[in-house]
Amino acid sequence: MTTSTEHARLLRLATRASVAVACTLIIAKAIAWWLSGSVSMLAGLTDSALDGVTSLLNLLAVHYALRPADDDHRYGHGKAESLAGMAQALFIGGSAVLIAFQAYERLKNPEPLGAPWLSIGVIVFSLLLTVALLMLQHRVIKQTGSNAVRADSLHYRSDLLLNGSILIALVLAGLGFEQLDAWFGLGIAAYILWSAIQIARESFSVLMDEELPTDVSQHMLELACGVPGVLGAHDLRTRISGNHWFVQLHLELPGELTLSVAHGISDQAADAIHKAYPRAEVLVHADPQEVVKAARAQ
Repeated sequence: MTTSTEHARLLRLATRASVAVACTLIIAKAIAWWLSGSVSMLAGLTDSALDGVTSLLNLLAVHYALRPADDDHRYGHGKAESLAGMAQALFIGGSAVLIAFQAYERLKNPEPLGAPWLSIGVIVFSLLLTVALLMLQHRVIKQTGSNAVRADSLHYRSDLLLNGSILIALVLAGLGFEQLDAWFGLGIAAYILWSAIQIARESFSVLMDEELPTDVSQHMLELACGVPGVLGAHDLRTRISGNHWFVQLHLELPGELTLSVAHGISDQAADAIHKAYPRAEVLVHADPQEVVKAARAQ
């Protein structure tokens, strides 16, 4: 891991490079689409535009989400990332519908493509630039462990597949199979729409405070129960906000313990969970075992 200054520098480098790559590809693909009229190229242009918006929103959202907690936001600002994700999903979904409509119109009214080999050159350039960005992001992820950059990297990796399919469509169109361009456009639109649905589902889960996976919660309980002096653990609750996990649970302790000893055991349990899951902020409540048994007997 890096120092905080180097960490910040690498994150700024990765996010700015992502925006720069998206902007470059938007200009190149816009020119190619204008000259060729290719529906597949339109899909690629739309995807690059979405990349630009996504990268910019991600940059702003992460900047805001990393702000420390204040008097008005005691749990921090982490959900800004999920709000940005919902906005991205709506925008991406609308764009997919537009691409599908354009592809349908082209199937009804076929038109020859102009300058297909220029479009092919632009897509090859896009693939090379995307690979270069992914190499930079891999380096940043390795040195910082940033989840935001990791998510952006996964998105650009999917773009390799998308641009590869566009390249195939353009090559086939250049060889005379022009109608396949529209069919590829429909397939790409479906792929983009599916991506939008996935982003929306993940963002919605965070905004609705969905629990962490069951195996993670069970492991947290096992870690807490493994602390000497702990007789049991229950009522574990979890939620996610940005890069933070908020965890709450109750420990069952012998009733005769002093407050100081009970507090020390609770801290050990919280530390055990935090050590296994560094993103977790753990709040522990100590219950006398007699009180727990009485409550369960009722």
